[in-house]
Amino acid sequence: MVARAYTVAFEGVDARMVEVQCAIAPGMPGFAIVGLPDKAVSEARERVRAALNGLAIALPSKKITVNLSPADLPKEGSHFDLPIALALLAAIEILPSDAVAGCVALGELSLDGRLVPVVGALPAALAAAAEERALICPRACGAEAAWVGATAVFAPSTLAETIGHFTGRQPLTPAEPGEVTQTGTIRDLRDVKGQERAKRALEIAAAGRHHLLMVGPPGSGKSMLAARIPGILPPLSAAEALETSMIHSLSGLLSEGGISRARPFREPHHTASMAAIVGGGRGAKPGEISLAHNGVLFMDEFPEFSRAVLETLRQPIETGEVVVARANAHIRYPCRFLLVAAANPCKCGYLSDPSRACARVPNCGEDYLGKISGPLMDRFDLRIEVPAVAYSDLDLPATGESTAVIAKRVIAARDRQLARFEGHANIRVNAEAEGALLENIAAPDTEGRALLARVADRFGLTARGYHRVLRVARTIADLDAADRVAAPHIAEAVSFRLSLRVGQ
Repeated sequence: MVARAYTVAFEGVDARMVEVQCAIAPGMPGFAIVGLPDKAVSEARERVRAALNGLAIALPSKKITVNLSPADLPKEGSHFDLPIALALLAAIEILPSDAVAGCVALGELSLDGRLVPVVGALPAALAAAAEERALICPRACGAEAAWVGATAVFAPSTLAETIGHFTGRQPLTPAEPGEVTQTGTIRDLRDVKGQERAKRALEIAAAGRHHLLMVGPPGSGKSMLAARIPGILPPLSAAEALETSMIHSLSGLLSEGGISRARPFREPHHTASMAAIVGGGRGAKPGEISLAHNGVLFMDEFPEFSRAVLETLRQPIETGEVVVARANAHIRYPCRFLLVAAANPCKCGYLSDPSRACARVPNCGEDYLGKISGPLMDRFDLRIEVPAVAYSDLDLPATGESTAVIAKRVIAARDRQLARFEGHANIRVNAEAEGALLENIAAPDTEGRALLARVADRFGLTARGYHRVLRVARTIADLDAADRVAAPHIAEAVSFRLSLRVGQ
């Protein structure tokens, strides 16, 4: 007799169904797990054996073989413990085999039979729903998995509770979704003294998801400005929250099953490796660019990042997804993020201050910002200089609009874009429009077209630069609630494009 249980193996954010087959046959007593298991999966036999001994369940003195099918799919992680235990219990007729086969299970077993939480409960629940099966997972993962809502989720805390559920002695009640986590205190843009042009750039970047580069001396407020972007971004839609939470589930970042509607804000240190930023390493885990999906990736001290890391960003910025290549698989992760980068004008940071600049001015500035290649620089829609704020200005009253006022305009502009792109798959904001669609939605009036033609001719805009100006102009028009892109919108978009003459 062969008993079957089901679980999942993760390929990026996708969960592939795995059939756990258990056969008990006469022969030399042993317990073998086959089907390309990694070390953690191979060690499951000892954890399962100890957990069953704790329940006074003795394994038969026969040959036990567990096959993880499909056999050519690598199996990684400790979440295979529970389905292996269930298949084994069904094989020795302690649990009904049809009930075990009707569920998808995942969870790590401790030696005393407790179920230890594992990552990936949310994508596993989606896979279970697609197969029309219930999900069995540890108690700590139940609230997270229940967010799917399309299938029943049962969350026992021990293997004994799991057995009681399948035998009908102590049926479990379905888990409830966790609470929507509340965001922290919103930081107000009025706290930033001066820097009105930078605040305007933040508003445009947030409204259309346009990548932004800020260059200024130390202490000018670049990090302070970036930290206030989450406050002006609209909350995640239900679909976006699920997309983002699936990635965070794989990384173990969901707290007590709570899902947040706040957009992610990731700020990796400039010493981070390529695997940390792009993804990879052991298990090909998602990197910072995927953890920032539907949110903001803030990279302070941008030229200090490894040149290889910076150049690897070029393709994900364009395509909205990253491929982590491995020897036996290619893992895809979504990464549609708003890139906000900050940099000093030179190594010492005081290029424009003769009294404090180093002896290599102006060559140090060219060398420092030259670490950002032309093709990468070309992908920044908005480039601004953030000058130092005079000490006397710090004592002045707060000026400019509050975060709440700006957020209302940004949300209204995003709503216009959602209505505009309805029916266009994978396009939600102006930054994603291209080709004939972009030409249609961002076609300027006669005066605006003439202005854009003169700018392109005089400053040698690349084809990418030309289209990015159109996208930014369309976003500015949306903030003004204008149906047509006009010359003032083109002029403002061009001014942000040409603020820093480092590539076009």
